[in-house]
Amino acid sequence: MTEQTQSDLMLVQAAQSGDRHAFNELVCRHRSGVVNVVYRMCGDAELAEEAAQEAFLRAWQHLPSYNPRYAFRSWLYRIAVNAALDVLRRVRPGLEEPDELPHPNVIQPEVALESAQRAEAVRKAVLALPPACRAVVVLREYEGLSYQEISAALGIPVGTVMSRLSYGRCQLRLALAACLEAL
Repeated sequence: MTEQTQSDLMLVQAAQSGDRHAFNELVCRHRSGVVNVVYRMCGDAELAEEAAQEAFLRAWQHLPSYNPRYAFRSWLYRIAVNAALDVLRRVRPGLEEPDELPHPNVIQPEVALESAQRAEAVRKAVLALPPACRAVVVLREYEGLSYQEISAALGIPVGTVMSRLSYGRCQLRLALAACLEAL
């Protein structure tokens, strides 16, 4: 067990006893990861903020049922993925218009444009994946979770994680092949 995991466990135990400051510390520690996961699932910054808030609210409400056998981060990411999927179900299809991309500080404008186009192509390709595959790809490729952590976070067997990741990567390669050739 890592030092971070042990520290999270102590904060969880304090929060389960009603210590809101302990839960606030957990939120501060994991907020950026949760927002990143739900953004990668939703593709929209506003929806990501909404889903992240919903995820932390659900985490607070279900904290008494948290099982310390699993890493808090995995448990929280499972809630975040479910919150993102719920938000996506509520919005109308076709909301996948690109967010404004940050302009990198690159001297050569054509390099910046090419980089932004690649990032947008990857973002769209990830969003085009089926939600179950998207969740696995986001947790593995963007958050760096192990297969076991993803398995625990999503409540699926490790073999399913591996097959969804393989399928997702294959779909991304196919979707991005034409785009990368054009750039």
